[in-house]
Amino acid sequence: MCGRYASTATDADLLDLFSVVEAVGDELPVSYNVAPTQTVRTVLERVPRGARDAAPVRQLRSARWGLVPSWAKDLTGGARLINARSETVTEKPSFKAAAARRRCLVPAAGYFEWEPRDGVKVPHFLHGDGVLAFAGLYELWRPRAVDGEEPGEWVWSVTVLTTTAADTLGHIHDRSPVVLPPELQGAWLDPATTDPARVRALLEAVPEPQLTPREVGRAVGNVRNDTPDLLDPV
Repeated sequence: MCGRYASTATDADLLDLFSVVEAVGDELPVSYNVAPTQTVRTVLERVPRGARDAAPVRQLRSARWGLVPSWAKDLTGGARLINARSETVTEKPSFKAAAARRRCLVPAAGYFEWEPRDGVKVPHFLHGDGVLAFAGLYELWRPRAVDGEEPGEWVWSVTVLTTTAADTLGHIHDRSPVVLPPELQGAWLDPATTDPARVRALLEAVPEPQLTPREVGRAVGNVRNDTPDLLDPV
């Protein structure tokens, strides 16, 4: 599972690291305690609007964490769709359309997970040597027009894919985010890939991530806390 993570890279960092061509929207402040339904930065590739024959452009965009399918009646269900199981993502109604056509990366410094220990849940921060790229899906949703009024503004939303945790991390939690290495990121973002079998093959090719867990303080459990010391070991 991935229910909280840290996002400490600037837009300039992400533009360079992920070879992004276009940054859309205002830059978000760094956050040491990103929580569901908050706005996050994502990396994706899209064909420019109105230019179907043009090449896809790699973009940095903001999205609401918690996927809202295009057929949803409102935004409330998004809070339950912060994660998608990679094993069934091409089959589940909430995710299969996005899995085929709207894949993205969710950059993170690392994520938090809680280990059950002696009747309490102990938080850990799991991280690598640099910015991680979680495999994600994004959707676009728009409120329907009511009483002849114009439809509301488009809402971009995102979910993070999860998989069975590796043995080295499984003692903390049995699920972990799918972390895409650089050599698989381009294929994952490619909007020309629409075959569910190909998407499943990409996910099956993802190697075990080399992450380091460290126990951190319990202050991270409160979403109102958002300071650098949340990442400090205890």
